Amino acid sequence: MNDLRNPHHGDLPADLELVLKVIPQPRDCNANGDIFGGWVMAQVDLAGSVIPARYARGRMATVAVKEFIFKQPVRVGDILSFYGALERVGRTSVTVRIEVFAERFADQGRYIKVTEATLTYVAIDAQGRPRPLPPQQAS
Repeated sequence: MNDLRNPHHGDLPADLELVLKVIPQPRDCNANGDIFGGWVMAQVDLAGSVIPARYARGRMATVAVKEFIFKQPVRVGDILSFYGALERVGRTSVTVRIEVFAERFADQGRYIKVTEATLTYVAIDAQGRPRPLPPQQAS
């Protein structure tokens, strides 16, 4: 039984950081009544940019989506939780893994993975050219 007081109950990943939560609306539906895959992809891109922003400290751009897997449909009213993890930090780029879990409106407290993706972001200058990531401060 899931403990609703525990934010990591169910099958949520303990090794990933919660970077975004969002609830899709009826305007985000396709003709089948499910949420557009493109809408989900846009949300994943937003969620994916959270961790790289800490490294880029300025403008950055999405440069690659290595993989994007839709495992289950997303429905109106689902509470979507986007979890991210750092995969790689390069000279100008940061790659992250995003996993998306849906808490169904009618079955709250139970999470199912609906989407996962790996994205790469590159730090860019004012002209849109890649720039080195700034040195990181020790935490």
